[in-house]
Amino acid sequence: MTTDESIVDTAKYLRNVRPIDPDEIFEYVERTPHPAVVRQTLREHAFELGIRERDDGTFVPIEDGTIRPTFRGVTAFPEAYARRFEELLVERYGPGWPSSESGDRLRELIDQLKVSYFADESVTYDEETALAYALYHLPDYYAAIQYTLDELGRAGRLSRRLRVLEIGAGTGGPALGIHDYLSDDTLVEYHAVEPSAAADVFEAMLDGTRSSFATTVHRETAEAFDPEGEYDLIVFGNVLSELESPIEVVERYLDSLAPDGTVLAIAPAEERTATRLRRIERDLVDRNADLTVYAPTIRLWDGYQPTDRGWTFTRKPKVDVPAFQRRLDEDRSADKGSTPGDGTYTKPVVQFAYLLLRKDGQRAIEYEPDPDRVAKMAEMERHVTERIDLAALKLSPDLAEDGHPLFKISDGSEAVDHYAVLTDRSALNETLADAPYGSLLLFENVLVLWNDDEGAYNLVVDGESAVDRLA
Repeated sequence: MTTDESIVDTAKYLRNVRPIDPDEIFEYVERTPHPAVVRQTLREHAFELGIRERDDGTFVPIEDGTIRPTFRGVTAFPEAYARRFEELLVERYGPGWPSSESGDRLRELIDQLKVSYFADESVTYDEETALAYALYHLPDYYAAIQYTLDELGRAGRLSRRLRVLEIGAGTGGPALGIHDYLSDDTLVEYHAVEPSAAADVFEAMLDGTRSSFATTVHRETAEAFDPEGEYDLIVFGNVLSELESPIEVVERYLDSLAPDGTVLAIAPAEERTATRLRRIERDLVDRNADLTVYAPTIRLWDGYQPTDRGWTFTRKPKVDVPAFQRRLDEDRSADKGSTPGDGTYTKPVVQFAYLLLRKDGQRAIEYEPDPDRVAKMAEMERHVTERIDLAALKLSPDLAEDGHPLFKISDGSEAVDHYAVLTDRSALNETLADAPYGSLLLFENVLVLWNDDEGAYNLVVDGESAVDRLA
């Protein structure tokens, strides 16, 4: 028996008896290894043993069951992470990086990333491009993943022992967000697949996270990586729109999804990327009979699938601008075509599209519409100029730049876009404006109109209408 095997066997015997203290148990292990060796071995086998290291240096078992989330939103990118990232910039460019030629270079790279993004062009991530990408995106990616993960956490879908696989892990924003969303009493084995130079930034940013969050970086492409075992969560964070064959890549990993696991995908909120995410979602569900949309675009009517444009996204509170973004934005000359401090190089807005898929048939909202009580969007043409009752999900923030509040709604059967227009707010219908994204609402006595300019149906919610939250 090797020393490692002896340490593991001893830990298995003691884990349910008392806290495991490396300074104590080394004497019980064959060849009496140094306590530091015992501690490192326990850390390496923590997931297998189901133990976590406490602040006092002892190891205790992870509790059974699901996590109890305490998430209340994200207001800022943590200062410790911001300092860690700026240290990378200083190491590369020196302390005066924002106002030097290096700062100009980073701003130029961010400008190029934006142009490439809107032109739907691929980007090669060398060391500098990876730093520019992280500089602009770390804070909002850190926030977005936590709001999405909370859909699962609040519903008791996340166990205290998790295997996570992130495909296209980038510079670490989602991984840091997942780390901070989960409490210290969870045990995580995190595998990050990232072939580009962004992996260097990822490793630096994840250095120093708690020992119960064990991270392994695989510097391979999504198409080449060969996963081992099953994962409770498979994450595609802002990467599917960059893949040549996103459907095939996701399907490649479905066999590695645990029976009660979740595929989590996030995309930018812009029309191109958000609607592409919905096309991917629909193709995956069509091609894989065991896949169910858990959230947010739930199919309420059995046997129906949406075929509308599918531009749906959520908007969360802004995050504070971290010092490294503010310095890049302010410490520049005015001869580059923009005004210093105008926000060109900050990204406080947190808005995104997301998708949660499962293989166990579970949905965030279980509801069966009564066709004798509510109308179906697939048959909306027959109701134009009539007042109807309708059950639908709220799938956007207020989309109106001015005028009456406007919200995308869906029941999963629609072939064209449907919007709820709040023309006369009252105590009976204010739920439409106040309900969170993804809420299931019951609309009563709403007027159906066809909007020829937009090629969509408008459900007019006025003083004669009522809106209640079903779930």
